[in-house]
Amino acid sequence: MNKFIPLLCALSLIACKQADSEKSKEPDTPIPEKTTAPTSSVIEDLRSHLSLRSENQTDLSEQKFANIPLTKEEAEKATSLLLADRIATLRAERQKEFDAKSITIGDKTLRYEYRTLGDEPKDGHSLYISMHGGGNAPAQVNDGQWQNQIKLYSPKEGIYLAPRAPTNTWNLWHEAHIDGLFDRLIENFIAIKGINPNKVYIMGYSAGGDGTYQLAPRMADRWAGAAMMAGHPGDAQTYNLRNLAYFIQCGGKDHAYNRAKLCTEWGIKLDQLAASDPGGYPHKCIVYPQHGHWMNREDKQAVPWMAEYTRNPWPTKILWHQDDITIQRFYWLENEDPKHNQLITAEVDGQTITLTVDNSKLKDQEMALNSIIVRLSDQLLNLDQPITIKSSEGKILFQGKVNRTMQAIAKSLDQRPDPTTAATATVKITF
Repeated sequence: MNKFIPLLCALSLIACKQADSEKSKEPDTPIPEKTTAPTSSVIEDLRSHLSLRSENQTDLSEQKFANIPLTKEEAEKATSLLLADRIATLRAERQKEFDAKSITIGDKTLRYEYRTLGDEPKDGHSLYISMHGGGNAPAQVNDGQWQNQIKLYSPKEGIYLAPRAPTNTWNLWHEAHIDGLFDRLIENFIAIKGINPNKVYIMGYSAGGDGTYQLAPRMADRWAGAAMMAGHPGDAQTYNLRNLAYFIQCGGKDHAYNRAKLCTEWGIKLDQLAASDPGGYPHKCIVYPQHGHWMNREDKQAVPWMAEYTRNPWPTKILWHQDDITIQRFYWLENEDPKHNQLITAEVDGQTITLTVDNSKLKDQEMALNSIIVRLSDQLLNLDQPITIKSSEGKILFQGKVNRTMQAIAKSLDQRPDPTTAATATVKITF
């Protein structure tokens, strides 16, 4: 099945739901299936559950049908229905926030401006998040950098968005609050603008380039491409970049913070990683010998370069390193208790998944990775057949069939309203 069908179906179903801030005053009329085949009872149970008013709905996990094994076709239908419900809820809850072009989580507010360019593709516009420079400076300086960033790049197609950093600190784009704000920003543009979740790009200049160095790997499973302009990496690591198209550019005379030197070193390191891991680490690196910190707009070539790449939400090999800002979900893995410097490699070969845990970088072995949730989909392997999960030493960690369930789908869509990354089954592995 085309990976965008659930999203397109969801958007058409939303119109029928007529959601307000309480989703709906009256129960919705179920949407008939466009097929002559009979609808399974478990799908009808889901339809009935979703048709209830919000105040009359109990949690899906409490429903008997939530953990009934599903066929592949039933899982696809359930994904469409659950996505429609999730997006309708987000639209009702977030429309005012979206119209205000301002997101607040806790005591941090992210403001933004955006421009829409080109005709909208059938699978939705691309989204470019472009981070301004500045940093440890008065607010008016960073405001000026933000206004400049709004006009700095123009993709042929897509929504080009320039956010204003919530703070005026030196590390304004890689503080701990940024990840959650960007997650919510992407959610809003999926729900309200119908953007293509597999064509979301991150980029930034100067301090925004610092942010790209940090956020490209930290949130690598969200991006289709990343472009770093004139920043420095700090303590950023390359592990998570294995499946992310990454363009690095810097002026050869940009010696502040060792930008030019470190840019060159990162280019060499990515060359080596790509050579040792065929199919991994797609990248490009340019150091312009004639330029200093300002690259005279030659760096704009990164935009069409990134646009050629689409995110693969189910890569067969992933490396996941936890930064000092930890996250719980990365591609098809989930870590309920992440700790800094935990590192795991996961690779699929046919119906077998091999997990390699590396605790060598941990200062305290009590922070070792003890368990992981493997998120599964028929996009990754065949869930109608048994699977094997083993360690790199050959120890069998799991063997058998894993059932598709509505509970797994609903949890995935609650985390991210993105059908292309929705798991239909999960299994928890203990090491």
